[in-house]
Amino acid sequence: MSKILVIGATGNVGRHVVARLLDAGTSVRTLVRDPGTARLPEGAEAARGDLAEPVTLAPALAGVDTVFLIWPFLTAEGAPPVLDVLGRQVRKVVYLSSSGVDDQAERQTDLINQLHADMEALIARSGLEWAVLRADTIASNARGWAAQIRAAGVVRGPEIAPTAVVDPRDVAAVAARVLVGDGHAGATYVLTGPEVIGRADQVRAIGEALGRPVRFESVPVEEARARMLADGRPPALVEALLAAAGTRPRSGLVTSTVEELTGAPARTFAQWAADHADDFR
Repeated sequence: MSKILVIGATGNVGRHVVARLLDAGTSVRTLVRDPGTARLPEGAEAARGDLAEPVTLAPALAGVDTVFLIWPFLTAEGAPPVLDVLGRQVRKVVYLSSSGVDDQAERQTDLINQLHADMEALIARSGLEWAVLRADTIASNARGWAAQIRAAGVVRGPEIAPTAVVDPRDVAAVAARVLVGDGHAGATYVLTGPEVIGRADQVRAIGEALGRPVRFESVPVEEARARMLADGRPPALVEALLAAAGTRPRSGLVTSTVEELTGAPARTFAQWAADHADDFR
């Protein structure tokens, strides 16, 4: 049986993709910088490699038919040589993108959505069979608030337009179906949770899961920047996130794609918070 290579296997979505594939009896290899320290589910093979150094990828692709790709950089500048390597050794790539990508826009509203639009275009021209999963805001992003919730029960940050936040487990369930199934070539699937929810309601749901009040407090961009930098986030990522907070429009988009492809309804943010309450204690 050909292996599936998961790129981004140690992240919030990728680790669930690995688990889903293993549960289905699929042979899984993961691309990691250091196989000795990677924390992976039992049964997952670890192969050393780095997207920033495309020449390191070939050994990890031996015997691989399909790749799940999460692109970890803020631009697509380094993607062409990576896709060249993939195109020589595999048949199919499934790419995790963003629901914020607007097919009608000449330029996207912010750097992160522009990255995903650029990656989608490069993949479509690569000659590979492809499918794209455009996920809404991932619920596990809320883990970035954990220190503030533990310390004071108040999350301070910039306002950002509400969206239909999606559970990473649901994204992974769809990814697993698309990776192993037929009939998805050239498909773009938009994945959302079942309800549009803002930051204040997300924080409140975490508090309810903890059994104590937790609230969100909107702060000016400069204060948010200082907080994010103090938390150790890379400056380029901080600027990209703040730009997104200032430019992304409110979205009322809710899709039924998760249920259509997996047979199970998408989880609510409250369900995610209840299942991960220990992350905030």
